[in-house]
Amino acid sequence: MRFDDTLTVDEMNDAEREAVVALWTRCGLTRPWNDPVADVALAEATENAAVLVARRDGRIVGAAMTGHDGHRGALYYLGVDPDQRRGGVGRALVEAAEGWCRARGAPKLNLLVRAENQAVLAFYAALGYLPTDSLSLYRTLDPDRAEQERAQKAAWAAAIRR
Repeated sequence: MRFDDTLTVDEMNDAEREAVVALWTRCGLTRPWNDPVADVALAEATENAAVLVARRDGRIVGAAMTGHDGHRGALYYLGVDPDQRRGGVGRALVEAAEGWCRARGAPKLNLLVRAENQAVLAFYAALGYLPTDSLSLYRTLDPDRAEQERAQKAAWAAAIRR
């Protein structure tokens, strides 16, 4: 999908995995309890998900993961190279994810934004995204992983408060 003379968005190819994960890490999207390499592998293992890559002049400048559960679309890990922000890359990735989900019959797209990330909340609001007035809940199903996640999240929270 071409957005301007230099910006295109389409699905990630095999050679781009490491660069995409490095971009997400550089953008601050990754957390110790969510392994982006495993998340990419899971997306690649199903027809219900894809990693979309924005390229400008052949260089990766953004990436996002999208998918659907048969009822709703979802958007994850949207990251834009810090040197390319405010140039339409984020908007192009959102539009591409919306198109990907729409083409598969998903009537809406959900995403999660950390409450403290006011700049990203403003970005999505400008694109017409609304708060759901719902709380996001989770449960880690593997007991060993659940304990590890609790410890990682506590350490993360303590580091942020310093």
